[in-house]
Amino acid sequence: MEPRKRAGLLLLLWAAALLLAGVGLAVAADEEGTQEESFESKATLPSEEQVKDHRAGAHVVAGQIFIDSEEPEGHAEDGENLRNQEQEEKTLEELSSLELSHSLNKDSEEVEVQKPALRAIGGTADGELCHFPFLFLEKEYMECTADGREDSRLWCATTYDYKSDQKWGFCETEEQSNKRRQMQEAEDVYQTGMKILNASSKKAQKKEAYQYLLRAADMNHTKAMEKVSYALLFGDYLKQNIQAAKELFEKLTEEGSPKGQTALGFLYASGLGVDSNQAKALVYYTFGALGGNLIAHMILGYRYWAGIGVLQSCESALTHYRLVANHVASDISLTGGTVVQRIRLPDEVENPGMASGMLEEDLIQYYQFLAEKGDVQAQVGLGQLHLHGGRGVEQNHQRAFEYFNQAANAGNSHAMAFLGKMYSEGSDVVPQSNETALQYFKKAADMGNPVGQSGLGMAYLYGRGVPVNYDLALKYFQKAADQGWVDGQLQLGSMYYNGIGVKKDYSKALKFFNLASQGGHILAFYNLAQMHATATGVDRSCRTAVELFKNVCERGRWSERLMTAYNSYKEGDANSAVVQYLLLAEQGYEVAQSNAAFILDQKEASIIEENETYTRALLHWNRAASQGYTVARLKLGDYHFYGFGTDVDYETAFIHYHLATEHQHSAQAMFNLGYMHEKGLGIKQDIHLAKRFYDMAADASPDAQVPVFLALCKLGIIYAFQYIQETNIKEVFSHLDMDQLLGPEWDLYLMTIIALLLGTVIAYRQRQHQAIPRPAGPRPAVPPQEPPPEHQPQQ
Repeated sequence: MEPRKRAGLLLLLWAAALLLAGVGLAVAADEEGTQEESFESKATLPSEEQVKDHRAGAHVVAGQIFIDSEEPEGHAEDGENLRNQEQEEKTLEELSSLELSHSLNKDSEEVEVQKPALRAIGGTADGELCHFPFLFLEKEYMECTADGREDSRLWCATTYDYKSDQKWGFCETEEQSNKRRQMQEAEDVYQTGMKILNASSKKAQKKEAYQYLLRAADMNHTKAMEKVSYALLFGDYLKQNIQAAKELFEKLTEEGSPKGQTALGFLYASGLGVDSNQAKALVYYTFGALGGNLIAHMILGYRYWAGIGVLQSCESALTHYRLVANHVASDISLTGGTVVQRIRLPDEVENPGMASGMLEEDLIQYYQFLAEKGDVQAQVGLGQLHLHGGRGVEQNHQRAFEYFNQAANAGNSHAMAFLGKMYSEGSDVVPQSNETALQYFKKAADMGNPVGQSGLGMAYLYGRGVPVNYDLALKYFQKAADQGWVDGQLQLGSMYYNGIGVKKDYSKALKFFNLASQGGHILAFYNLAQMHATATGVDRSCRTAVELFKNVCERGRWSERLMTAYNSYKEGDANSAVVQYLLLAEQGYEVAQSNAAFILDQKEASIIEENETYTRALLHWNRAASQGYTVARLKLGDYHFYGFGTDVDYETAFIHYHLATEHQHSAQAMFNLGYMHEKGLGIKQDIHLAKRFYDMAADASPDAQVPVFLALCKLGIIYAFQYIQETNIKEVFSHLDMDQLLGPEWDLYLMTIIALLLGTVIAYRQRQHQAIPRPAGPRPAVPPQEPPPEHQPQQ
């Protein structure tokens, strides 16, 4: 390449890098809310501090007295502006090297990135350029420092050797310095609150943590305002105050916070604290998504998938869901993620005896008692519960490790395998150790445990503690998969998909991914979604890919709020529960949609005006029904049948009941269709079709047999009356020939039957009048102070 052409290309790439870096930094600055002015843009400067008198043995450092005998204080945290400058330099270097590596040969000329010029403000060298590096106390500084100053104000030297030249100036104005110190104080308060919040699970300490966050939020700390605003919205450790939350969200939105934009979109979508406005909601969701907020992406994905407020677009939904799924899949560890507990409030009410999946406290204590007594199965079960969390048990790696250790010492292979997983992954409780993990995996695998076999396969696949050996990895994965272990099936699918140690075979990959997905493995859903989205080994199906990606997205860390909302409801805080369920409903969780609709249907949330509850509930029943929830479909039929939140519409009610009958085989829907056919509501009256649907309901559910029997009895009576009304009775009796029907002596038979009935009645009555009183049997001795029962005075 000619030198001129090469130089021109370099300049073009350099300009593109500057543009990209400028946009990226502008967004980052907007997100953090740091909108400080540059040093050079300031028109006025503060007056220089003049220090004339100082003690012997001391010298002036940047306008302040510094004692030689004292050790210099540690470096103060650099100002936001300088951090931004360094970040800009780093970004430019990365972008430039990336562009050049793809465009130029290895012998291309390197572009040296120059630091932007920084001029001193005040001091002894006002207006002169800062010199980097500069020497101060035998230490070189590559940036402005606060060393040597009690007020922590940043300064720089304008020559290399400060001691000899004493030429210096400030790197920031006094206003900028004050603002930086305030932000640093706010950051310290915020970090204190977060440390308390993350270190304890006790409610009292979490409330204390939020008091620190409130203080930091009052000091305009962006992250603190985000935490506090959501806490006010949901009522998490702070009293619920939607209006105050809205004000904070608006302030955050002005600063460009994606979390604030997403939350404000939610308020407009749900009509909480503001008038419902789907157009504004869509705008704020879009800005939140552009800022990188995953919840906003998930909400937009669901809206495009379901066509809510936008034109239905499978491809747009796929784009948003895939982005979120990538993040969720990247967070999945070897030990697996947190268990998502989906509890439907309508099902709990309709079927009180139905297991919700939650473990009662008494049952947990019983298992703990068994574990303490040495029950190995109880130890392994509790270990798994604490490792993954769920079913009313909080995730606790310390407790999981202790239970697995006890069971492993007793020789349980499953416990050994899970200890191997914990050591392989590493955590705050268990240090990462491939060697220790390998030992546990080998012990478990030698005992035929599929979890250990899969772990050993992972060790050979990635060379963790052993040399990479694809053949052995394949062998152990196959053994684990043959026993139905999902990790083995997943890894086998990955090896066939990528052609690692085997020939690429997409059909086998698809087979093993399908097997792993049946066991509920998140990464299996993710891999299947990728295959359907890219037409790899299967025909491309956007809809299937979206449904699979949606499943992955709903396993993200935000799914933990499902249990938080459920606990709030059980504690009697319906307002907090309904707001949390409404946000999850916006993200597309069917269980959240049905639970929000249920709370609204029961009119338990006081933050929603009573005249709006049925209308809002109808909306969420409709969304839950479109995702296949039978109870929601029935509720839609009921709402249109009775006119709840809408006009009475028997035809629409009939359609919903019919859909529930066809797709979900709901006995209740069949019964309702029978009733509508019987009464002719929304459909032509037809007693024969009514009987058919009643019979179908009885066959579909044993619980429907009694109401169906009563309904059929009623239907029989109605049918008899209709037959009588439609038949001429006189004409029937005129054509009735008793001699032919009962024989020539039918009257004698009739008289005999009547006589027998009369004699039976007379004999029964005489027996009652001539009943002989039974002789009194021996009685127990009666105390003299109490009269016999027959002589007791009546009360």
